[in-house]
Parts: sequence; C-alpha cells; structure tokens
Amino acid sequence: MKRRDLVEHLLAHGCVLLREGAKHSFWINAAKNRRTAVPRHGEVNNNTAKGICIALGVPPLTKK
Repeated sequence: MKRRDLVEHLLAHGCVLLREGAKHSFWINAAKNRRTAVPRHGEVNNNTAKGICIALGVPPLTKK
C-alpha cells in the first residue's frame, strides 16, 4: 500500500507525527498512550501497515 494512504488513515484516527528519524517517522496516539515507527518508503507492506495500526490502537486500514 502507499505510505500516504497509511499516513492519512493514522491522521484520521487521531495519531500525530512525533518526530522524524533517519529511515522512519515516529507516530504517537496520545489518546491511547501508544507510539510506533513508520518506515519512510513509498510502499509499505500490508502486514507492516496492519502491525502499525495495531501498535497505535487504531482499526486496520481496509483496502480500497
């Protein structure tokens, strides 16, 4: 899936960008006190995207 689709999904569910790392962006869901890293690649593996959503406590992204 495209990284921008994942980022839009995270933003829609209340997650915010915490900081930028060398190869990853670090996102936080302050409402659930969870944080995780999101790789900065054009394409993100679907299983990785699902794991990111689970780690942040948001519903998994459905395919369009």
